[in-house]
Amino acid sequence: MTPAVSFAALLERFFTQRLMQQRQASPHTISSYRDTFRHFLKFVQQRVHKLPSLLTFEPSRRLMRR
Repeated sequence: MTPAVSFAALLERFFTQRLMQQRQASPHTISSYRDTFRHFLKFVQQRVHKLPSLLTFEPSRRLMRR
C-alpha cells in the first residue's frame, strides 16, 4: 500500500515547481489558483472536520487499478 502523502506538501510543490518553474505562470494566474485552493480547503474542512494542514492524499486502490 502506498503511504499517505501530505496534501500541503503536494500543493506547495504544485505552486513552486509546476506553476512557477515549469509553466512560468503569471502572478495573476498564481493568485487565481491560490484563491481557488483557499475556497476548496475551506469546503473540505467543513465537510471532513479536519484542518487543511492535517489532510493527506491517499490514492484509492480502486483508482490505482484502472
